Amino acid sequence: MAESAPLVHFTLDWIYQSGYFSFMKRASITEAKNRLSALIDRVREGETIWITDRGRPVARLEPARGGGPSDPEGRLSRLERGGILRRGTAAPPVALIRRTGPRLRPGSSIVRAVVEEREKGL
Repeated sequence: MAESAPLVHFTLDWIYQSGYFSFMKRASITEAKNRLSALIDRVREGETIWITDRGRPVARLEPARGGGPSDPEGRLSRLERGGILRRGTAAPPVALIRRTGPRLRPGSSIVRAVVEEREKGL
C-alpha cells in the first residue's frame, strides 16, 4: 500500500465575522507566510481566511470570482447565473444585421429627436 502524504496540522482558529452568517477561519501573518500554499489550497476549495496581526483582522483571503476583466466568457457566465441575461440559442439574424438602417428626412436630426424625447420624459 502506498504511503500518503503526512497530514498537515492547521492551527487556524474559528472566528465569527459580524454581518455574515457563517464562520470564517483566521491565521496570523507569520502563519500565513509560513503556510501560504496550504492556505491557498483551502481558499481554492471555497474557504475564506482572515489574516490577523496581533489578533486583529487586517486582510482576507477569498476565492477569486471569475477570471478578471480580460475574461468576457467568465463575465457572461456570472451574469447568466445571476439571472441578468439569457444567452441566445438561435443563430444571429445576419440578414437583419446587414440590412441598411432607416434614412433621415432632410433637415431632421437624431440628436434633436433624442433631446426632445428626454425633455418630454419618454
